[in-house]
Amino acid sequence: MYVCEGALLCLIVLFLPLTAPHVVLKFSDVPECEQFFLDKTPPEISGILVGGNVQDQNRYKVICQFFSDKYRFATLYDTSNRIPVFSAYKFTGKKEPTTKINRNYIEPQLEELQKEMTGYLKTRCEKQATSHDYDKSTSENLTKGHLFPKQHSSDIETENSTMTLTNMVPQNKDFNSGPWSQMEMNVFNLMNTHCSNTNGNIEAYVVTGTVPGNQVLASRVNIPKLMWTAFCCKTNNGEWMSKAHWGENVNTTGTMETKTVTEMQNKLEESYDADMVQIFPHQCEKGHLFPMGRFYRYQFYQRHLKKRVMRRQRKRLRILHSDK
Repeated sequence: MYVCEGALLCLIVLFLPLTAPHVVLKFSDVPECEQFFLDKTPPEISGILVGGNVQDQNRYKVICQFFSDKYRFATLYDTSNRIPVFSAYKFTGKKEPTTKINRNYIEPQLEELQKEMTGYLKTRCEKQATSHDYDKSTSENLTKGHLFPKQHSSDIETENSTMTLTNMVPQNKDFNSGPWSQMEMNVFNLMNTHCSNTNGNIEAYVVTGTVPGNQVLASRVNIPKLMWTAFCCKTNNGEWMSKAHWGENVNTTGTMETKTVTEMQNKLEESYDADMVQIFPHQCEKGHLFPMGRFYRYQFYQRHLKKRVMRRQRKRLRILHSDK
């Protein structure tokens, strides 16, 4: 990943800390890249990605997002629309606090540039969005929507890696800051509370994607008509749990309804006009085991219980001090 500062002029700075893109033909070409998919199985979308094989190699590019000496997540990128089809990542809990980052990156290999260069290289960015494309997004009530949100990253370096423009789409500002943001937080809390691997560590698999629309930003970047996301994990009890959400990329302040992965796949088959869409292996399709309503009540109960315990502790302390 490199910094890009314009639609017509990309300034690639070679001394950014330990960054390098990795554009490959298949996710399986890089074993470390397969780890971001449950059972090492990427999604299937008829006409786009089938059996791990990209159906149009000229248009769709597989990116193993590499940052600071480590693979961070995986992206399938649409170079015609200049937006990602999806980004996939493994959620392992938040281990470091979120920071404010004002830097954006591009993927030089999408422009068929060398990985290693000296000095500066100036070139046109033809196959991806740039920061300049978003200059007038505010006036159109659009913002940079991240498919892999930094709030779901485990550490600062992974958080930094999400700032690549290949992980962003023009998202309606109200949709992003309202229903979508609330859903991301709810999903974070749910995964953080109930998802774990055989070692007892937090672990969930997430895929977030877009369906292209009929409008463009800056005459270059497609504005998605639909955004979708799903996660799948094993719960602390060893059962499979999955949830899915999708919403139209329009001005809205409502809430996003939780659905099963199967329901979302049916919706995406219609939206993509695809014969088949499969986001996760079959064990996740009906894993809607823990209703969100129950989860919210559970969270409320836990907070209420914690407050009661704290009140009792303070009361005991007051009694102890009064006895003295």
